[in-house]
Formats: sequence, structure tokens, C-alpha cells
Amino acid sequence: MAHPEVHYVNRLGWLRAAVLGANDGLISTASLIVGVASAAGTRADVLTAAIAGWAAGAMSMAAGEFVSVASQADSEAADLERERRSLLNTPGAEKVELAKIYEKRGLPPALARQVADALMAKDALGAHARDELGLTEQAGAKPVQAALASALAFSVGAALPTLMAFLASKNTTLIAVATATLVFLVVLGALGAWLGGAPILKPALRVGFWGAFAMAVTAGIGRLVGGAV
Repeated sequence: MAHPEVHYVNRLGWLRAAVLGANDGLISTASLIVGVASAAGTRADVLTAAIAGWAAGAMSMAAGEFVSVASQADSEAADLERERRSLLNTPGAEKVELAKIYEKRGLPPALARQVADALMAKDALGAHARDELGLTEQAGAKPVQAALASALAFSVGAALPTLMAFLASKNTTLIAVATATLVFLVVLGALGAWLGGAPILKPALRVGFWGAFAMAVTAGIGRLVGGAV
């Protein structure tokens, strides 16, 4: 009989970058539009700011994700290399170390040593990477994947408030963009939670709250600056 249990840990690498990118695209672009519109900017000012923010944000997200995840990958590779050297130079100590890990997880000492022997005979580095360092292939750092997912997701997120600003009249830009963005953010929060196999209500409300807060702050700043200049 097939076991029905399903896990989503293999999605974490790209899901985090995609949700972060889309969320940032929505909030930053919508906030930029709302801020410029509150400062009594023209329709051309609003659309120029939206498109420029979209392009700059997508490039920034891609570069930031790549550098961040590449640094993580470098650290993981360095740890694996140190572990590889230890396995070559002191295999006995490494076997004892692995057995102690299994003992702490509840195995009797004799069984823990037996498990360590068997796993190290098959793939010593893989066993230590997984159980000592906490590194797995599914959760490993993938810089290019993270950068592409983040940039693409930011672009999708930024396109939505930009489209609303394009379709709305000058007098309705602020309310149309703010309302549509809040709806999009709640849907995004729910979608991200669903893809990760988590309850959807709390993440959806959380994303909506912080989006509303960000737009309110930039609207206030835009109104103050617009009035001052």
C-alpha cells in the first residue's frame, strides 16, 4: 500500500526566493507609485517611477540573492572540504563522532556504532554532511536558481501595481493601486503558504498588514515632500 505522506522541503530553496521576490516587487513598486502619486506627481511621473523601480528592483534582487546564496554555498563547500580531510586523516575519530550523534538521538551505544559503521562504509562524507553538518542535497544552496527565481518573481510582483497605475486615471491611481496591491499581497501570502504545505490564513494576513503599513508610510512621506517642494 502506498504511503500518502507528502513533504515540501524540496521546494524551500526556490520557494523562499520566489515569495520574497514577488512580495518585494509588489510592496516596493506599489509604495513607490503611491508615494509619487501622493506628492501630486503627474501620470508620466508615476509610470516612470514604477518602471524604473521595477527594473532596478529586479536587478537588485537577482544580484543580492546570487551574492547571498553564493556565500552560503562557499561556506557549505568549505565545511565539506574540512570534513573530507578529517575523514582521510582521522577516520576513527569521525566514526566515533557520528555514533555519538546517533546516541544523542536515542539509539543504544552498540546500535549507534553499528549504524555509523554501515553508513560510513557506504558514503562517509554524505553521512557526516547530513547528520553532523545538517547539509542535504534538497536544501543545498543554489545561487543561480535563487537569483533567477527572485528576479522573475519580483518582475511579476512589480508588474501588477504598474499595470494598475497604467489603467487607472490620475485621480484614482492612489486608491486603485493600493487596493489592488493589498488583494495581490493577501493572495500571494496564501499561495506561498499553500505551496509550502502550511496553513494559509496567518501568512496571508501578515503579508497584507505589512504591505498596507509600507504604502501608508510612503504615502505620508510623499504628501509631506510634495507639499514642501
